[in-house]
This record gives sequence, C-alpha cells and structure tokens, in this order.
Amino acid sequence: MFHSQLEWLNILKPNFKVLPLKDRLVCGIGALLGLVISSLVSWYALGDFNAWYIAPMGASSVLLFAVPASPLAQPWNMVVGNIIAGVIGVTCVLFISNLTVAFSIAVALSIFLMMTTDSLHPPSGAVAITAVLGGTTVHELGYAFIFYPVLLNSVLLLIVAVIFNRLLGKQYPQTAQLNTRSKDPTPTQKVTIQPQDIQDVLEQQTELLDISDYDLQKIILEAQEKANARVVSEYLCQDIMSKDVIYLYELDDIHKAIDKFKQVNLMSLPVVNINDELVGTLALYDVLEWFKRAADPRASWEHLVKQIMDRKVVTVKPSQTIQDLVPYFVEKSFNYIPVVEQQKLVGMISRADMIAALQQQLNHTKR
Repeated sequence: MFHSQLEWLNILKPNFKVLPLKDRLVCGIGALLGLVISSLVSWYALGDFNAWYIAPMGASSVLLFAVPASPLAQPWNMVVGNIIAGVIGVTCVLFISNLTVAFSIAVALSIFLMMTTDSLHPPSGAVAITAVLGGTTVHELGYAFIFYPVLLNSVLLLIVAVIFNRLLGKQYPQTAQLNTRSKDPTPTQKVTIQPQDIQDVLEQQTELLDISDYDLQKIILEAQEKANARVVSEYLCQDIMSKDVIYLYELDDIHKAIDKFKQVNLMSLPVVNINDELVGTLALYDVLEWFKRAADPRASWEHLVKQIMDRKVVTVKPSQTIQDLVPYFVEKSFNYIPVVEQQKLVGMISRADMIAALQQQLNHTKR
C-alpha cells in the first residue's frame, strides 16, 4: 500500500535533475547576493520595504541562479518581459477601476505579448500584478515605475547573475553553437543531427519546452557519442536485457494475475517464488484455459498461479550472446525470454530488444 502511494506521488514530481548539495548552496548564495542589491534599490526607490515588488525579483532570481541555461532566464526575456508586463500593468490600473479585473487582464495580455515577442519570463507576471496591486506608492510612479525600479532592478540582477555564473564557469547568457566559417552546419552536425532536424521536430510540438534548441542539440549529440562508444561487434544478453522486470509470485491468486495482465498489457509474465527464483511462466493462454475449466468441479481447486503456470521455461544466462536467442524468436515466435543467474530472475529480453540490437549491429557493419 505504501509503495503504491509512493508511485502515485512520483507521478506528481518533475523529471528534474537534483544537483549536489554544494551546487544547491551556491545557487542559493547567488540568489541572496542578487536579491540584497535588488531589495536595497527597491527600498530606496519606493521609500519603504514593499513585499509586492520583492516577489517578481525573487522569482527571477530562481531562474537566473538556479537554471541560468533556461530560455526563460535569458537577458532578453527578463528585460523585455518585465518592460512589457510593467507597461501593461500600469496601463490597466489607469483605465480599469476594478483591481481584480485589472491585474487579471494585465497578466493575460502580458503572457500573450511576451510569447509574441519571444520574451516569456514567468516572474514578469508578478511585475504586472505589482503594478496593479502595489499600492499608492507604485501608482503615483505611473509609467516611471517601468524604468525605476523595474528596469533598474532587472539590469542590476542581471549584472550580478552574469558575474556570478561566469565565476562559476557557467555560460550565461547562453550562446548558440554556430559555424563561424559558413552558414552550413558544423562538421559534427553534418554527419549526425543537424539544427534543422531538431527545429523540424520542435515545430510539431504543441507545448512550449523550457530548453533551448542549442542545449537540446548538445544533449542529444553527447548522448549519441556515448551510445556510439557503447556499440560492440557482439552483444551479450546482459547488454540488452531489461532489469526492471514485471513478474508474478507463484502464490498469487489467479484473479490478481489477471489484474496484472490488464495493467501491463503483456502476453505472458514470469513467475518467481519467495526467493525470487524463476519457477515458471504464466501466459494469457493459460488463463483462458483456466476460465474454460472453471465450470468443471474437478478444477475448482485451481486458484493460485502455480497451479496453472507452465513450469517448462526457456532461459538464458547474462553472459550468453544474443545470437543464441535468434532461433527462439524467429522459429518458435517467442515474445520474451527470461535471463537467469544462479536460478534467480535478473532480467528479461523481448523481441523488440533483439530487433534494436540487431539493427545496431547492422548499422555498425555498414560503417
């Protein structure tokens, strides 16, 4: 029960890299330095500590110091995004008396214009709200609020971010990887993935991804290099097997097994004992045969997986070559073959795993 709750919570978590403790502390220190300067300027400009204004700068510091590679954290996004939000916010408060309507429209218009000008910066939404709900002090500034303190604070925070990230060896602002000699792709791009390939795929996406084309290309190319280095002339079972295997216990109720089949949409599942030793396999065919026998009183005693599973299982060892598996997948139409070491189930190889590995070997041979 507890395990299933953890799985449910994992659905809510982002697939985000957790930095080491040292790096996390450094990001926090950077935000501290940036916000100290920003808050002092706000204090001087507004005459008092104003929580409404500190909010957008605090949000910007998360991007500038924690994820400086994000397209949303680039100088263009911060400066232009904040200016747009400031202009819209001040205009809305001047012409719309209802503050709730004013800040709602201000944020909505700011999002539209920022996306139109490729300057989307999430904290700018707080700038628009600040212009509306910042109180008399902000309202009296009028459009001057855009330049002082919004633009001034944005520039100061950016300067701190540039210096801080450069001292840490991080590239900020981000620069595109271009071929300086010609308009052609770089030599590496010509023989692998080209920028236009990524652009074509991204154009088909209906969602805005928080990663630049350059960073995406860099990650793909580095991953491809690792994959190429892993290419071998002969694969072993342990190289292509899936280690996170879905299985049944021999003492599981058959109805529980049926639920598992419905959940994972597989044609057969391995069966293990309490020591995780492979003792058989259960196929959907076996379950259907059990249903056919259910009306027979002589079969009423069958209610556990071990009573209807197939105990004759073809297995392979992790150290075997995948060529040994070809006859089973081709001649006998196997869908899966368990990988066993010291009688314990350690992996599973599917027909799809075999096809992918053989294709890699074919491509390697062509080279």
